[in-house]
Amino acid sequence: MTFDRITVDPDQMGGVPCIRGMRIPVATVVGMVADKMSTEAILRAFPDLEPEDITQALRYAAEAVLDQELPLRRGA
Repeated sequence: MTFDRITVDPDQMGGVPCIRGMRIPVATVVGMVADKMSTEAILRAFPDLEPEDITQALRYAAEAVLDQELPLRRGA
């Protein structure tokens, strides 16, 4: 899968993945979705974003966690 809307620039935002070269980190967008913000509310907060940016940020995050071992607490 290619991510044409996700950019990483070591000279911008400390090299964290951002949306289309803007200073909007993927993690910020994913966090907004996790906080149950609607697409419309996210687009109002960041008028330069497009709906596909949000979709691709979520896909990117999903792919990123496949490659990571995250510390999780065992369920009861």
